[in-house]
Amino acid sequence: MKIFYWSPHISHVATVTAVINSIKSLQSYSLGAIECSLLDAVGEWEDYKHEIIKNNINVKKLYLKEKYKKLPRFGFIKSRLAYWIIFFSSFFSLKKIINENKPEYLIIHLITSLPIIINYFFKLETKIILRVSGYPKLNILRLFIWKVMGKKIYKVVCPTVATRDYLIEKKIFDKKKIFVLKDPIINISTINEKKKENIDEIEQLGTRKYLLTVGRISKQKNYFFLVDCFSDLIKLYPKYSLVIIGEGEDKHKLLEYISEKKLTKKVFLLPFKKNIFNYMQKAECFILSSLWEDPGWVLMEAASVNKIIISSNCPNGPTEFLSNGEGGYLFDSNKKDSFIKKFIEYQNDNAELKNKKILITKKKVKEYTLFKHHQALVEILKI
Repeated sequence: MKIFYWSPHISHVATVTAVINSIKSLQSYSLGAIECSLLDAVGEWEDYKHEIIKNNINVKKLYLKEKYKKLPRFGFIKSRLAYWIIFFSSFFSLKKIINENKPEYLIIHLITSLPIIINYFFKLETKIILRVSGYPKLNILRLFIWKVMGKKIYKVVCPTVATRDYLIEKKIFDKKKIFVLKDPIINISTINEKKKENIDEIEQLGTRKYLLTVGRISKQKNYFFLVDCFSDLIKLYPKYSLVIIGEGEDKHKLLEYISEKKLTKKVFLLPFKKNIFNYMQKAECFILSSLWEDPGWVLMEAASVNKIIISSNCPNGPTEFLSNGEGGYLFDSNKKDSFIKKFIEYQNDNAELKNKKILITKKKVKEYTLFKHHQALVEILKI
């Protein structure tokens, strides 16, 4: 059986790891019964060549000349232009490779409109599995494509129960087609190795007690709000520093904001890291300040190294993963007073109560292993 994966991207996003791990899970636990291939639209998978070779993942290139490094990046307009370039340059090559290879399934994660449109107009024999990656924003174009052309999609998989229920409520797809499929995030043996590695900025951070957040520096992650809250927080708890790991279109603006707040010696912006578990291991706690998530991978990653989590109750994912606050500290999204109140609560709670919260999330983390993902995906596909 052949399964192809389609997930063109223009930056380091969590979906990239989800795709690689999904392929790894099928290849590891299907005993050779499933042959997976990764479709490379414009050369976007070259940065992951080492991991792809290491895990014996087959890659099928749709291009003659690599375009990825020349794509416009950062900012809404440039990123949308890059998506359209990928769309038009890959249209006929994607159609051709599917018709020639005839995979039983095509699992689509990003720039999903292209395979959906091809499937609608050219009646592919391949069954399309739409993976809803992230909290779905139902703009006019997406709503039109999903509603009109979604009838020919075989199945739709969502990362959270809340997102599944949201799509059912909106009546976009037949509810019998919609399933929850949790991301294959956790590989305990790999995490145990990575968390022991030295951190790059050991001299800069030293023995500081720091709060940690990780993610793309964009509107979604709400880091301006977090820095604003932290400026008040250190008046109560001056021993803490804040570490933000990530890249993104708002990085320079955030650096300026940190400077305006006179926090350059207390707030540290570190670049994208392939390994974040060693930073998590040394952090006092993990903070997620996002305006939306689905589900918020970093929560599971923080839980895997037994970190206390303080998170916004944004849609969709944190509330579900943290069991309505029993597995961590949930504050009202984008509300400073609520955040400060929850942080004080975290500081005042005893070790026994904190350990109970850690145990709750540790149990939930097991739902995000490669083996659990394999079991769920095979069931959904009815292999």
